[in-house]
Amino acid sequence: MKIIYMGTPEIAAVILEDLVSAGYDIAAVVTQPDKPRGRGKELGCSEVKETALAHGLAVYQPERVKEEAFLDELKRLKPDLIVVAAFGQLLPKQILELPKYGCINVHASLLPKYRGASPIQWAILDGERVTGVTIMYMAEGLDTGDMITKELVEIAPDETGGSLHDKLAGAGCIALRRAIGQIEGGTAVRTPQDNTQATYVGMLKKEMGYLDFSRPAVELERRVRGLNPWPSAYTGLDGRLLKLWRCEVCGEPSAQVKQRIREEKWECGTVVETGRDFFSVLTGDGLLVVRELQLEGKRRMSAEEFLRGCPLKAGEVLK
Repeated sequence: MKIIYMGTPEIAAVILEDLVSAGYDIAAVVTQPDKPRGRGKELGCSEVKETALAHGLAVYQPERVKEEAFLDELKRLKPDLIVVAAFGQLLPKQILELPKYGCINVHASLLPKYRGASPIQWAILDGERVTGVTIMYMAEGLDTGDMITKELVEIAPDETGGSLHDKLAGAGCIALRRAIGQIEGGTAVRTPQDNTQATYVGMLKKEMGYLDFSRPAVELERRVRGLNPWPSAYTGLDGRLLKLWRCEVCGEPSAQVKQRIREEKWECGTVVETGRDFFSVLTGDGLLVVRELQLEGKRRMSAEEFLRGCPLKAGEVLK
């Protein structure tokens, strides 16, 4: 079976590496054009392109997959199957109907929930306990095609966006191999999605990381984990950006802390307690206990290290 692979970020590179290792015939790889990266804004290529070049695979980088020259090249290659994983462009009807076995997509959620660009992070933000990967036939809509198979992944209590990404990349490899085997063997079953159960999640934006301490502590703790490593959760301290990397929830403050909150009339975002290796912040419901953080201009460090150099006092406000 001749496969054309389309993908761009790290999760897609992991899946491509697995396909190559398994001996599949990858006729070509399609990824997004090189883009300026870093402070120097030098052109950098995608993780998928790096992987493809390392294996000597042909790489195509069309600005738009609808370009006539690119469509002609796809027709010339005559793929049996197109595999897509986090590519970054919707495929037109001309491409969807081109391969003998169609186009299939590796999507990092249990469809129809979390269609769209950021399913990994939103599974954590919403407090899901289980997520997974769905392999589906592609249709003209966004993640709307019939499903072939799924691979479930449990979300650990301390799961971050980064650690869940790695788990789902591995699950995607397993599910994709199974789906390709079913397609080759003629046993693949098309299961339509229940569109009434669908949810959509868009691209992550930096401002999503701002912590509104009027929200419950449990929600803020999930935001810290879900947006780690990017765009990261943040607040401010004395006019400087303060990123929070690891936190815990304290649902019920001690009687002493409760009394002081009442007496001082502290607002949400106020530091109400400090210890050797933590400090607690008042939220709309419960306390957020900070264990790891990073002040603007400084490296990432434990709360213990931070407090040695910056001794916070109860009553100081993060905002």
